[in-house]
Amino acid sequence: MNVKKILLFFMLATASGIAQAQVKLMLFGSAGHDVYLGCLNCSDVAPDSVHNDIGQYGSDISPQSIFNDIGQNGSDISSESPCNDIASDPPVIVDTNGGFHGYLTFNDTHPKAVTDQNILAWLKHNVCKVQR
Repeated sequence: MNVKKILLFFMLATASGIAQAQVKLMLFGSAGHDVYLGCLNCSDVAPDSVHNDIGQYGSDISPQSIFNDIGQNGSDISSESPCNDIASDPPVIVDTNGGFHGYLTFNDTHPKAVTDQNILAWLKHNVCKVQR
């Protein structure tokens, strides 16, 4: 696992006020937030990790991946994508204890959008590859 990914795991865990080892941070998308989009703070070898680029949730061709820039969950025009800065229904971050940690989105007017600058920088540079 590279240093960037380790730092991201730590940032996601601490930004949410929880320890990585204690609770899993999960991403759910679709209109009802009932489609699992992967684990945010799992290792890059975990099958359900968004950091596993050969897995279902980290691949840039999988329909369940936020890295698929032509898919519902990663396109910059989909209302359900974190990459759309006017998304009305972006993915939610929840933990295994049922805790809600915000919406993963560039839409800064969305209620309860994630505001942590480290998470938004990761989203910008690693997921959506925005040239802003």
